[in-house]
Amino acid sequence: MAGILFIISAPSGSGKSTLVGELRKYVEGLEFSVSYTTRSPRGSEENGREYNFTTREDFERMIAQDAFLEWADVFGNYYGTARSALALAAEHGRDLLLDIDVQGATQVMERMPEAVSIFILPPGPKVLEARLRNRSTAEGMTDEAVIERRLQQAHSELAVVNRYRFAIVNDVLDTAAAELRAIVLQARGMATAEESALAESCRTNASPERVQGVLRAFGN
Repeated sequence: MAGILFIISAPSGSGKSTLVGELRKYVEGLEFSVSYTTRSPRGSEENGREYNFTTREDFERMIAQDAFLEWADVFGNYYGTARSALALAAEHGRDLLLDIDVQGATQVMERMPEAVSIFILPPGPKVLEARLRNRSTAEGMTDEAVIERRLQQAHSELAVVNRYRFAIVNDVLDTAAAELRAIVLQARGMATAEESALAESCRTNASPERVQGVLRAFGN
């Protein structure tokens, strides 16, 4: 069944990119939408692979042309998903996977309520802070103000978890990847009974205890 729109969001440092990479290794037929951004590449990122890197002037020109399905200003940089991504996925007979922030996801969910929305949570604030510090060190640009800002942003983003259909705690990679895969297969009508049960256990309206535990740890 092609044409399903999957939305995945998470606070910075939650391991979302790693999970998406695992999903794409084991599930075929997913077209990954490469977002546009005005921020500079980090580490080994390449234009057209992780993001389409562009200038503020070009991004704002695309906004004026209504070229985005969604867009947002995050920490002073623009991020957006081109409308053409949907048409391209449909043309290839594939499902579309959007890896986008909460602002952008909210826009898409309002426009396309049938989308399968998934929120990835970090195990807790201490783990998230450690991941952010490790990433900053690896990028050679440790900045306490940036780390603190991202931690505060995580608090506000976690407050909207219940807007998403599903929520996954990324504490053990294999477990989180299995849950994500089960959600995708269930949406396609291809899940086994065991996979369907696993997907159902991740529904936000089921109030999974692991999810509630993380929210309590963050003070939400």
